[in-house]
Amino acid sequence: MATGDRNVLGGELQECGTDPLTGFYRDGCCTSGPEDLGSHTICAIVTAEFLAHQRSVGNDLSTARPEWGFPGLVPGDRWCVVAARWAQAHEAGVAAPVVLASTHERTLEIVPLEVLRTYAADVPDDLSALD
Repeated sequence: MATGDRNVLGGELQECGTDPLTGFYRDGCCTSGPEDLGSHTICAIVTAEFLAHQRSVGNDLSTARPEWGFPGLVPGDRWCVVAARWAQAHEAGVAAPVVLASTHERTLEIVPLEVLRTYAADVPDDLSALD
């Protein structure tokens, strides 16, 4: 998806998820702009622990909110999460895995790349590196 936006690795921002449809702009990508005050820029693969933590700090991502076009998340869903909320979960030891190629470069204003890399869930294009 050619958005012109860059990811934390310096490449073109890749799609995060369309089922459910994610992104601040509900375009499937963690694109960000001036309207996105929360910086919904981290493409996370949510886990039960992450969802429970978010609920405990007042950010219920599990409950559907049809009036906001929000289906409610289940473990395994990919979702563009608020960078500061993800960092809060990291501090609590329950951060969700991150898809770096789909995480917007704006995230680096809040979370260092070194931290994000420890949670990377990306599969490299060149699988020979895994041998």
